[in-house]
Amino acid sequence: MRLRGYADDVPKPMVQIGTRPILWHLMKYYAHFGHKDFILCLGYKGNCIKDYFLNYDEAVSNDFVWSQGGKQIHYLNRDIDDWTVTFVETGSNATIGERLKAVEPYLKGEETFLANYSDGLSDVSLPALTEAFERTGSIGSLLLVQPTASFDIVSAGPGGLVSAVRALSGSEIWINGGFFVFRKEIFNYINPGDELVREPFQRLIEKRALLAYKYAGFWQCMDTFKDKQRLEEMNAQGVAPWKVWCQPANSAPDSLVEMTSGA
Repeated sequence: MRLRGYADDVPKPMVQIGTRPILWHLMKYYAHFGHKDFILCLGYKGNCIKDYFLNYDEAVSNDFVWSQGGKQIHYLNRDIDDWTVTFVETGSNATIGERLKAVEPYLKGEETFLANYSDGLSDVSLPALTEAFERTGSIGSLLLVQPTASFDIVSAGPGGLVSAVRALSGSEIWINGGFFVFRKEIFNYINPGDELVREPFQRLIEKRALLAYKYAGFWQCMDTFKDKQRLEEMNAQGVAPWKVWCQPANSAPDSLVEMTSGA
């Protein structure tokens, strides 16, 4: 609804940033760190995502040599030829918890897996995130980020007298950034109708099995037209922190601050 006019005909993960949808940018991020086996939980207008990959055009984002009147095309580099993508219809009206539960059979044999809302981008070090998680006995973890919305926090005392006004982004408020790491046991905590971060996460908290990581580096969701504009501008200007695959190997984003969430 908040992207009306820009996402009327496609699901939000297919909204473009430059020449590729946000979903592609996110998958490139994971692939950069060696995670190239994807499961897409399809729902609203999932056919758009299927069609995109079935008709994927490498020429859009790669250099190539065109010869013999177009009969032969030699790509100088490739995007996704080493990816494996499983497309699973999980229901247009399913909750996020139900979508995750629906793909459990496709994760057979996996002790740990990554999950994402597919509507936000970050440059967080994925190895740091997963390695920190592996050192614990937690069943799930989520990335905590500071909100990027340009709202102000107003403090007022008795009688309504304002005592302070400060930017939301500079506060100590942290929100769910949509980047998750799970052990296979997470499926034991998801019941029909559950929203992932409501009932299942509450059960994990009670078991002291949910971990959170604060990250003060780059993170940006795409919920509104203004969010889309910001990402488009950063991409056009060549200042796109989430494009870790384009950055020098020795560059490193801000560090994670680990904290445990319990009852």
